[in-house]
Amino acid sequence: MAEQSFELRVAADRPDEYGLALFRRRRPGERATDPGSDGDKLWQLVVRVYGTPMKAVLDKVLATLKHAGYRPSDLSRSRKVPFVLKEAAGVRLGLIFLAVKPLRKTTRMSDVAEHIDGMSDEEAYYWFSKTANAEHGRRSQRALRILMAKE
Repeated sequence: MAEQSFELRVAADRPDEYGLALFRRRRPGERATDPGSDGDKLWQLVVRVYGTPMKAVLDKVLATLKHAGYRPSDLSRSRKVPFVLKEAAGVRLGLIFLAVKPLRKTTRMSDVAEHIDGMSDEEAYYWFSKTANAEHGRRSQRALRILMAKE
């Protein structure tokens, strides 16, 4: 994959709040088969996150953006230009989003995000490949949450 292979976009489609959408650059020859592609041939939607899950991991998002060379104040509802992320940062952020999105307890979201943040790069890549899989991703996401939250 390319070095700059992820984009984090502000999704302000809701009137009262905004969310975040993480996109992955398609590999050469990869077809646009996902329902959220919006006709974009170059980028594939990985995950969108809104509300409580996004707020629970906002510190991780801001740390990722800071590490990528952005200021925390760059993240706002009115931002139109996507944040460009390196592959390792995008994989880790995507994994956090995929893991916390269906959760309801903020303490559990924080625990899962902390465990993912502490993973080695190899472990994060492994779990991302499993959880972002269109066919079996939900089962892998559930397995990851069970392993990380220990409840």
